[in-house]
Amino acid sequence: MIRKIIKINEEKCIGCGLCVTACHEGAIDMIDGKAKLMRENYCDGLGDCLPACPTNAISFEEREAPAYDEAAVLAAKKQKEGSLPCGCPGEQSKTITHEPCACSNETVVTSKIAQWPVQIKLVPINAPYFDNANLLIAADCTAYAYGNFHNDFMRNRVTLVGCPKLDAVDYSEKLTQIIATNNIRSVTVVRMEVPCCGGIENAVKRSLQASGKFIPWNVVTISTDGRILD
Repeated sequence: MIRKIIKINEEKCIGCGLCVTACHEGAIDMIDGKAKLMRENYCDGLGDCLPACPTNAISFEEREAPAYDEAAVLAAKKQKEGSLPCGCPGEQSKTITHEPCACSNETVVTSKIAQWPVQIKLVPINAPYFDNANLLIAADCTAYAYGNFHNDFMRNRVTLVGCPKLDAVDYSEKLTQIIATNNIRSVTVVRMEVPCCGGIENAVKRSLQASGKFIPWNVVTISTDGRILD
């Protein structure tokens, strides 16, 4: 059928991965550092990914494409969240192991952590994992409030966490050094809706300005009941 569907210009794509997060249907993947529309029948043609792209690499086109398959999208979301009868996570990955699944003798592995340490106060200014990295800077409460934090935010990113209220420090100086002295591709800030979380957002803003670099960045706000607000 002929319908509206997204088109990704690979030459403009900088591989920040923001469109992958913005696409709630899971139609886009990162392949060899570039965003690609991998499942045309998952693309609903509404374009939530367009405003997330900092380089305008995504546009609409009308062409022959499979019909949008809402049932397949919902099934994929259910599988991603985990559909074992006991409610234990079903997704497997290769990073940190956790407690054995309650319904089997197998170990369930779900963490998407890419490096250690993750605390802003402890992380070094220079490290190999910063090279060409998509940086996630998050208020530490966000990982507890938002249930799918690892998959939706930490995947394919280097994660730094902190609490500007409890740490009582200004992160901007250290973040400026990290951004200025490493090849950072993008910055995603995840904060809670509470006022004290403004400290981590403001620290990132000051760091980006002080670094002298133009780096795509965005802010995601999580509500206290675990919803994405913007």
